[in-house]
Amino acid sequence: MGQTRVKPLQEESKKGEATSEVSEKQTSKKAKKKKITSLPKARIYINAGFNNTIVSLTDENGNVILWSSAGHAGLKNTKKGTPFGGTKAMEALLEKMKNLEIGEIKVYTKGVGPGRESALRVLFSKNYNINFIQDITPIPFGGPTKPKARRV
Repeated sequence: MGQTRVKPLQEESKKGEATSEVSEKQTSKKAKKKKITSLPKARIYINAGFNNTIVSLTDENGNVILWSSAGHAGLKNTKKGTPFGGTKAMEALLEKMKNLEIGEIKVYTKGVGPGRESALRVLFSKNYNINFIQDITPIPFGGPTKPKARRV
């Protein structure tokens, strides 16, 4: 299936040029991100899976400001899903948080991965005002229904 070659008429080419100029103007404007320097209240979410540990800093409304993960910290493959990976992910986030003035922190952990305890230990070793820790791991209740009995 080849391309069909059609010569554009003079009027169509002028319209195409005008629309391309308008689209260039629209795409050149990008929304600038606000630089946040202080947070009176912040949340840290530690999402610890079996393959990776993802740590994110959010404001009170849950808007992500900074994030890090074991893979983002430089670990690859199976090393990401280890306690060392959780440590490195939290250290990378705390390095990014140096410039922020944070009042108090609420910590939410999710998942049963090996990196969550070590990530919490690194957070506790720093001098941050942590006043709330909660485990928000989803727990199934009821579960799936059993298959019907086999009729023979």
